[in-house]
Amino acid sequence: MDRYQKLAALRCFTTEDLLRLTGSQCATEWQLKSYLQKGYIERIRRGLYAVISLETGRPIPDRYQIASRVADDAYVSHHSAFEYYGYANQVFYEVYFASAKRVRPFSYDGVNYRPLLYRGDVGITTTPTGVRVTSLERTVIDSIADLEKIAGLEELLRCLLLIPFLSPDKLLEALALHGKAQLYQKAGFILEAVNDSLSLPESFFAECASRSSAGKFYLFAKRPDFVLHSKWKLFAPKYLSSFTNKGVNYHDAF
Repeated sequence: MDRYQKLAALRCFTTEDLLRLTGSQCATEWQLKSYLQKGYIERIRRGLYAVISLETGRPIPDRYQIASRVADDAYVSHHSAFEYYGYANQVFYEVYFASAKRVRPFSYDGVNYRPLLYRGDVGITTTPTGVRVTSLERTVIDSIADLEKIAGLEELLRCLLLIPFLSPDKLLEALALHGKAQLYQKAGFILEAVNDSLSLPESFFAECASRSSAGKFYLFAKRPDFVLHSKWKLFAPKYLSSFTNKGVNYHDAF
C-alpha cells in the first residue's frame, strides 16, 4: 500500500505523476488498471485520477484541487475563487478554471468544470494543498471583466460586501493585465459603490479615472432604467445598492 499512500498524499494525480513513481509505462498501465478495479482511484478525465479514501469511500481531492490539476498551468478563477476564499454568497455546482492548454468542459462527482479564457499567471497563488487560484484582487477584476458571463452583478456585489480588504496596487496590477480602458471605468464605478466596506484610497479611483476611456458605455446590456454616471461615463442602475438591498435576482440584471 506504499504506492497508494504516496498517491493519496497527492489527492489527485496524472498519469505522469504515476509514471514517476513506477518508473515504466508498462508498470503505470498495470497499476492504473489494478487500482481502478479495486476502487482505490477513479478517473476524473483523460489522464487525471482522484484517489478514493479507504475510510469514507469518497474522493480525497476537493473541487479546487481537481481544477488545479487539469493542466500544469491551470488555476481556479472567477466565482470559484470567491468560493475558495469563503467570500461567495452562493456555492455553484460549477468550477471555473483557466489554462493556456485546450481543455474541454467535463463533469465529475456532480460538479461541472468549465474552462475560461487564460489571461496569464500574474496574481496566481499556489496553496500548501496544491490549489492554484487567482489572488482576491485579480478575482475581483476578472469577475468585473466577465460580469455577464459568470454570476452577474448581484452576486458580485454580495461577494464584494463580504471582503474586508483589497490591495489597491494588486487591483491596478490586475487591471493592467487586462489592459482595457472600459474595465477601469467599470471597476472604478463598482468598487466605489461598495467602498464603505473596502476603504480603498481615493488615489486608486483617481488612477482608474485617468486610465478610463473618453467614451460613454453601458455597464452591461442596456436597460430602460439606466442613468449616466458622469464621473465614470457609464450608463448603469442609479443605485447599485438596490441589487443587494431588494434581493434582485442576478438573472434579472441582464
